[in-house]
This record gives sequence, structure tokens and C-alpha cells, in this order.
Amino acid sequence: QVQLVESGGDSVLPGGSLRLSCTASGFTLRTYSMGWHRQAPGKERELVAMMGRDGGNIWYRDSVRGRFTISRDNAKNTLFLDMYDLEPNDTAVYYCNTATPFLPWGQGTQVTVSS
Repeated sequence: QVQLVESGGDSVLPGGSLRLSCTASGFTLRTYSMGWHRQAPGKERELVAMMGRDGGNIWYRDSVRGRFTISRDNAKNTLFLDMYDLEPNDTAVYYCNTATPFLPWGQGTQVTVSS
């Protein structure tokens, strides 16, 4: 059974940092181009970072480029998103999925950036 479990979200002050994790089961992450998506209140879900199957072809949304880093641990079948210099506009529920999402969504992990 395919399952994605996100964790690591928290409430932080502007300028803070977080590391999000997404552990996959039922399939191997490197089979697909994987991405981190987020959905802010009242907004549509959007892709913020993606990584190709071979670990290359990394892409970031303009608003997070230079502040977020996507990575993967193949041995743990886990995808990461390191987030630095967080801004209030980064507040959202963060999910992992394929870059063009087609797997069942996990529960997501809440990131709140507020002073």
C-alpha cells in the first residue's frame, strides 16, 4: 500500500528554520520525480520544490529559491525539505507527492511562521 507520511512542521518566528521529512512506503521514492507541495489557507495547493528520479533536475519556486533545499535519503526512502529564513508567507500545510501529483496524499505537516 502506497503511503506518504510528512513530519517536522512547527510554529516558528520569521527568520527561523525547519526540516520537513516525508517517509514513503509501498514504493521507492527514486522511482519518480518527487516534490514538496504546500497549501496555504484559502489558496490552491502549489509545488514549491522538486527533484528528478536520479536526484538531479532540481527545481524551486521563485519565492523559495535560495531558502529551501530538497534532498533525499535513498536508504531511508525519505524526502526532506530544509527551510531557512522562513517568512510569514511560507505558512501552509506541506505535503510530499510526485512532482505532478498522482499518489494518495498524506496528512501533511503544518508550518506556521508568525511573530
